[in-house]
Amino acid sequence: MPEGTALVTGASAGIGAATVRALVTDGWAVHMTARRAERLATLAKETGATAHAIDIRDHARMRELVEQTQFDLLVANAGKGAAMTALEDAAPADIAELIEINVTAQIQLVGAILPGMAARGRGHVVTLGSVAGLYATGAALYSASKHAVRGFVRNMRLDQLGKGVRFTDIQPGRVRTEFYDVAVKDAGKREAIKETGIEELQAEDVAEAIRWVAALPAHVNISALEITPTDQAFGGVRLAGR
Repeated sequence: MPEGTALVTGASAGIGAATVRALVTDGWAVHMTARRAERLATLAKETGATAHAIDIRDHARMRELVEQTQFDLLVANAGKGAAMTALEDAAPADIAELIEINVTAQIQLVGAILPGMAARGRGHVVTLGSVAGLYATGAALYSASKHAVRGFVRNMRLDQLGKGVRFTDIQPGRVRTEFYDVAVKDAGKREAIKETGIEELQAEDVAEAIRWVAALPAHVNISALEITPTDQAFGGVRLAGR
């Protein structure tokens, strides 16, 4: 069983909460962050994980947390599906929020936690990307944020080579969580997007993948892991009608 200390961000629901449960079961001492303190407190009571009610955008408090604790594993799960609309319809504030949470905050956190991992010669950074960071999915702004994360992790893997730090980008497809309840403001569009008619992934499916990559021997690095429902695939060509 793994022996180490893990930090999971965005842990109050969905993939984050499922990951906390999976890692605790696997023997990790887990710290978790999110904005929703009540949900964190409930999960802490259930799992024994240590709760920190911190917004991922509060860089000073996040840095303080990672400097106080020697984390062996970071699961950078916190993210937002803001600006899930056409570019011309997106509010500038929504675009800024999307980039701040999905890109800037992730880079800041990795930058804060990485020196300690490198100094100890061990560590693992797991980011939550998306198939939207691999394919054209029709959500250009959200997709751009996930492309950024994927590119960042790929380059960090190269930059930190030889220091004992592993990097993994988990790239899920459709997952049945509250994501679209928050991401899509129009109720009619939201319900149409949510009802796919297929058996979607559950948060626990993604958490199991995270648990697996984190439990692998230190000499094994899974750089990226794409996970989709069996009935979801990407490809084909779209032609504009004349």
